[in-house]
Amino acid sequence: MFFLVCAAVQPETGLSKILPKTEEQAEKRDQSKNIEVTITPTSIVLNGSPLQLPAFSKRITAALKQKTSESDRIVVVKSSPDTPYPLWIAVSQAIEQAGGILTLELETESVINVE
Repeated sequence: MFFLVCAAVQPETGLSKILPKTEEQAEKRDQSKNIEVTITPTSIVLNGSPLQLPAFSKRITAALKQKTSESDRIVVVKSSPDTPYPLWIAVSQAIEQAGGILTLELETESVINVE
């Protein structure tokens, strides 16, 4: 039997490729485009502006009219635990009637006892 092993003495450099860089800043900008609503027992805050329900309905409708894609119409809703349920429902209905997609941001607390 006869075996022949061939190997190159010079290492191959391969083809040069230019890879795209990651764009973390673009993702941050996309996240900030979402409309944020915070509901408290006494007020509704739309992107940092406190409003009452009638004014909120008008402002959310105007804000969502400018949004064309489904991902842009996402509305992030934060609610304090002591928010009255009827107020939460009224705000949710106003968002949905304006064409928004409701997304909840829930805060939970858990206590872990270590012995």
